[in-house]
Amino acid sequence: MSHQRVVKRKAAIAAGSVVALGAAALLLPHADAAQSGTADTAAPRTVRAADAPGLAARLADALGQDFAGSSYDTATRRLVVDVARGADARTTARVRQAGATVREVGNSAADLRSAARTLRAEASVPGTSWAVDPRSNKVVVTADRTVTGARWDRLASTVRDLGPGTATLKRSAGTFRVFAAGGDAVFARAQGGGVRCSLGFNVTASDGSPAFLTAGHCGVAARRWSDAPNGQPVATVDRATFPGNDFSLVKYDDPAAQAPGEVDLGSGRTVPIARAAEATVGVRVFRMGSTTGLHDGTVTGLDATVNFQSETDPDGVDTVTGLIRTDVCAEPGDSGGPLFTADGGAVGLTSGGSGDCAQGGETFFQPVPAALRATGATLGAGEPGGGSGGDRAEGARAPGGDARGR
Repeated sequence: MSHQRVVKRKAAIAAGSVVALGAAALLLPHADAAQSGTADTAAPRTVRAADAPGLAARLADALGQDFAGSSYDTATRRLVVDVARGADARTTARVRQAGATVREVGNSAADLRSAARTLRAEASVPGTSWAVDPRSNKVVVTADRTVTGARWDRLASTVRDLGPGTATLKRSAGTFRVFAAGGDAVFARAQGGGVRCSLGFNVTASDGSPAFLTAGHCGVAARRWSDAPNGQPVATVDRATFPGNDFSLVKYDDPAAQAPGEVDLGSGRTVPIARAAEATVGVRVFRMGSTTGLHDGTVTGLDATVNFQSETDPDGVDTVTGLIRTDVCAEPGDSGGPLFTADGGAVGLTSGGSGDCAQGGETFFQPVPAALRATGATLGAGEPGGGSGGDRAEGARAPGGDARGR
């Protein structure tokens, strides 16, 4: 945000190259040339991870009610599309012709959404979550260690009634919580003390103002934010949504501020953010946070629901829906930080989860495209919520040069 210091030149990580991100190294392959074959016998094609969400969306439209989900196989670099058993053979052939691997499954996407609605109506207790897992063609339900007694019985009974072919129940060793805390990065004063979160992505608000996205529970906790503990506020919350969704749009107080469209990895390294990107199960993603720094992992579920214990009501629950589930770790203070792909796709904002970066855990993210659509904000010069738009803010700097998507 605004440190009065000289910002050293940072080595941008080029999209599509070998990217050294902490301990992780990722080679982004190019899609192979189309292979020959008829609609019925066409062999699956390799697809870049960055292209998988777009192809999956097109095939979902083509399949309609027969679509049952999709995932990306990083080992073969192929998109796997689940098709409901009994789907029209001609429609399935079109999916094969497009180059995807077809997998026939018992549950359609509508079946899985119906199961999630049942869970929401009958088992929304604090310490639980569920998400659609296309690889198992089930809704995966998780209970943390606080779910015991009657609450556990209620949850387990609901899962049993859905049937073993539709839902599965597992335990988390940790406790589901949002990841805001007092400390460094972006700071605010709130009732009860200080709050620390992480900046997600710099954006342009619908009125042309420079702004950034972060977690909604951060914006609900405090309105004015600074770049140093007990520092003067330099940004003000314009819109915050939590629970339900988990995003905030925070405008810089200086209307002339130029905020860079990149994620700062530390040690002079940055990832230019080129576009908003939809999540796909199986795709490798990276998370940056002010507490734990850079970590990577895989998208493991979509359309996730998490029932956090309410911060204000001991008997209440803060339910957030439509989240991305991952096996990336996070800890308090990482809230709001960016989830992104190595080639510059803005995927999510850190919401909450269980575990830590010593033992591991699972973390949930607010999808960036949905936050952009809701706020009307843009990444660079792109369209609100677009999947491929957005110019990079090359050479720009935040007020003082330090608000770089952390």
